[in-house]
Amino acid sequence: MEETEKKTSNFIYDFIDEDLENGVNKRVQTRFPPEPNGYLHIGHAKAICIDFMTAEKYGGVCNLRLDDTNPSKEDVEYVDAIKEDIEWLGFKWNDCCYASSYFDFLYECAIKLIKKGKAYVCDLSADEIREYRGTLTEPGKDSPYRNRSVEENLDLFKRMTDGEYPNGAKVLRAKIDMSSPNINMRDPVIYRIAHVPHHQTGDKWCVYPMYDFAHPLSDAREGVTYSLCSLEFENHRPLYNWFIDEIGFEEPPRQIEFARLNLNYCVTSKRKCLEMVNKNIVSGWDDPRMPTLCGMRRRGYPAAAVRDFIERVGVSKAYSVVDYGLLEACVRDNLNDAAPRAMAILEPLKIIIDNYPEGQTETLSVEYNPNHPEQGSRDVTFSREIYVEKSDFMIEPVKKYFRLFPGNEVRLKSAYFIKCVGYETDENGEVSCLHCTYDPLSKGGNSPDGRKVKGTLHWVSAEDSVKVSVRLYDRLFNVENPDDDYEKCFNPESLKVLDGCLLEGALKDAKPGDVFQFMRQGYFCVDRDSSPDKLVFNRTVALNSSW
Repeated sequence: MEETEKKTSNFIYDFIDEDLENGVNKRVQTRFPPEPNGYLHIGHAKAICIDFMTAEKYGGVCNLRLDDTNPSKEDVEYVDAIKEDIEWLGFKWNDCCYASSYFDFLYECAIKLIKKGKAYVCDLSADEIREYRGTLTEPGKDSPYRNRSVEENLDLFKRMTDGEYPNGAKVLRAKIDMSSPNINMRDPVIYRIAHVPHHQTGDKWCVYPMYDFAHPLSDAREGVTYSLCSLEFENHRPLYNWFIDEIGFEEPPRQIEFARLNLNYCVTSKRKCLEMVNKNIVSGWDDPRMPTLCGMRRRGYPAAAVRDFIERVGVSKAYSVVDYGLLEACVRDNLNDAAPRAMAILEPLKIIIDNYPEGQTETLSVEYNPNHPEQGSRDVTFSREIYVEKSDFMIEPVKKYFRLFPGNEVRLKSAYFIKCVGYETDENGEVSCLHCTYDPLSKGGNSPDGRKVKGTLHWVSAEDSVKVSVRLYDRLFNVENPDDDYEKCFNPESLKVLDGCLLEGALKDAKPGDVFQFMRQGYFCVDRDSSPDKLVFNRTVALNSSW
């Protein structure tokens, strides 16, 4: 047992174990704090798993907190999508909170800082503030408004709050240290004017707190003991602690940073994802090629496979880029075990079995999933006319080609041996139909005389099939790191639509979200665009990687 716990430990757990042992904390409370300005992507899945699973490990709680401090970019649509994605991943929050619920408290904290002489109203423009801030190698210089009196700052901040000034006219800044080697500590802005209605508070406020101010104080007010965040916030930790210390809390939260998830062949920037949506490069945030969780869900990725992927990636502080193939491997492993099998012909080629009685059909019983006999079997119709893949026939076969060619015999999955005895071509010289004979004694795919065949083909009966549309999805980008100039890196083969595909009749009642393994093809999911008259399938992942 001890060995198992050691294997599943990470540096975050080590910190928490030490705190609990030393009495620094007596409980564990975490939070997942996304800003509702876009849809969650695979990188967020790592943070979700870490936040919720850490709380679960220690018998604590994890809240969902929407950090909605920037109303110009936030929307209820994103709030609803975030909740749906978290629930899909299999987690349940203790409380759903909003940073906006703490606006009154945060405002009181700002007043407290002003009264302590630790905050002041500044009239510098955004460009001037940047200029005064200095650089990583040169200290900043004080704002000319830094030494305003407490009374003047209180008056100006109230007038900002009352809507007396336009956007950008004034800001409230923390008074810390303009010569600090940490540039985040050089009098950061903590409140700005924004005459924008908020999706939660309406028109109540025209001043809004900045993230670096709202985040630590919301954590503390909420009772969070461990603020787990990605590594880019490591340099913000001194500021996080400064706000906590200046306001004062009995049980201050501890910030711990981990390396974010970087996945190749992906763009996860919300800004760039929004650009792709607005430019119709993709069909929406849930386009199955997007790295968003809703896109992966629509594509047919199981939530358990995503969690498995996050667990395999692990938790560390080291920057690394994870290969997209690992995610696809997790999806394959999950679906190989769980997905029911079916036969589907994506590019049909007709076969007429000349010696099979005309008008006769028979029903074959085929297992849904050999890994799970308890799933039972389905009935598959066999008839004189069937379809196979065009790629399963060659007039002049290449070396080690064991499928159909004139004179060759193959096995039909769960049916009979058939031998190609001829073919027809159309006016363009393309093969349009094969003629075969079958061995009636080989039912079930075994020959009574023990002869061996090397090729086994899947097939669909012309008598009992359903015509569907299939979308073959692949990676959206064809270079490992498309971030720099992503619009020039699109994979032209990322989507191929095939109409006129044929599936065995047992799938005619499939519903959106249902996932199947199409034999020899890959894993496919019924898309929400399906209608009672036309099923649409998305390829979740091929059986083997082509990358």
